[in-house]
Amino acid sequence: MTHLLAEAFRKAQDLPDYLQNELAEQLIEDIENEIQWQQTLSYPQGSKLEELASQALQNSEAGKTRAMGFDEL
Repeated sequence: MTHLLAEAFRKAQDLPDYLQNELAEQLIEDIENEIQWQQTLSYPQGSKLEELASQALQNSEAGKTRAMGFDEL
């Protein structure tokens, strides 16, 4: 445990129980979200993007695309 986290826990000990529980719930949620985010980032995402890019190039080379602005449909 880092010194900063240990200090945060020491300070939290002086708070009323209901505030300690609120902090604990927030911290647990943040930790779970961080773990999920790290897992998401660890999965290779390139294959789908490569597939879409390849398809876009093929469509362009076949003349199935046209230049347009972001606000055009």
